[in-house]
Parts: sequence; structure tokens; C-alpha cells
Amino acid sequence: MARAGPSRGPVLRADASRNRQRILTAARELFSRRGLAVPMEDIARHAGVGVGTLYRRFPTRPDLIAAAFEAQMTAYADLAEEALAAAQPWPAFCRYVGQVCEMQARNCGFAAALTMTLPRAREFHAERARACTAISELARRCQESGELRSDFVVEDLILLLVANGAVSAAVGQAAPDLWRRLAGYMLQAFAARNEAPLPPGPPPSVLYQALLQLRE
Repeated sequence: MARAGPSRGPVLRADASRNRQRILTAARELFSRRGLAVPMEDIARHAGVGVGTLYRRFPTRPDLIAAAFEAQMTAYADLAEEALAAAQPWPAFCRYVGQVCEMQARNCGFAAALTMTLPRAREFHAERARACTAISELARRCQESGELRSDFVVEDLILLLVANGAVSAAVGQAAPDLWRRLAGYMLQAFAARNEAPLPPGPPPSVLYQALLQLRE
């Protein structure tokens, strides 16, 4: 009786895993350099796989974006919780704002992904929610200590990140450290010692709808 040949199942699974990693590596590199609008065909070519293979692994662009920036979103949330754990809330808040603005400036793809709404990316949004919870509590402590203006809301930080992402995309190659000036201006504006009446901010629901428009 002839012996059965080796099963091809594990080999196929290994190939699929390898292809997935090649696609993610290519996507991270191209998203970082060229932004999130880079053609999917370019990503497939850079990864050395067919477009059909790419779409089998990641049926939509938001699926690929969420997977490509999963580690960065985790780091973003970790930074927020580290800031919350610091003994002095205001210096930790300022440090966190600078760290996140720098993350955006160094990767134009992440700058856009950070403020996007990707409906099917549950883990992606879970990490963003973890960061938001930590920063909301940190902001409350800064207000209690009298260092953060009393009318600050977390949506103000989202506005800063949207603005910083746009500035980094526009002039990042020519002036890669310009984010420092923008962040510095905004932190001065956030400080309680500079508090003055401001126009009302958008309701969270309006801001959420605006972020939806950033989705591909």
C-alpha cells in the first residue's frame, strides 16, 4: 500500500502567514512614506504578492490600515497610561502631547490613522478608547491641580492631533520638527495661566461625524 504524501495544509498555512507579514511590512513602509492613499496595487507589488492575495488577507483598505498600525495604537495607549501613572500630572500631560505629536510627525500614515474611524477595527478602537480613558482622567487631575484650563475637553486634544497631522503631511519633509512649535503653542494655550474665554467647541457627535469623513 502506497504511503500517503505529506499534507499540504500546514505548508499553505505557513505561506499564508508569510504573505500576511510581507503585506503588513510593505503597507507600513508605504503608508509611512506616502500616506494612506497609496494604491493597494503598489502595496501588493512592494510585498511581492498578487493583488488577489492582498485582498484575501485584507478585504478592504480600512482592514489593512487597522492591522498595519495595530502596534502603534497599542504604544499610543501605553503612553497615555504611563502619563496617568506619573506623580506630577501636568508635566506628564505635556510630555504625552509631545510624544504623540512626534509619533505623528515621524509617520504620516499613522498621523492620519490616529484620527480615523475604521468601523470594523474593534481592537484598533479599543486601544484608542483605552488612551482616551487615561487622558481624560489625567486631564481631570491637571485641572484639579490648577495647571490645565478649566474648560479643556478631550476633543481639544483630538483637534490638535488633526491639525498636527495636517501640518506634518504638508511640510514634514522640509521641516520635520515643526510639530514641536505647534505642540508648544497648543500646550501654552491649554495652560490654566493663559485661560481666557473661547468659542464653544463642537459636540462630540459632530466631531465623530467629521472623523468619519477622514475614512477612505
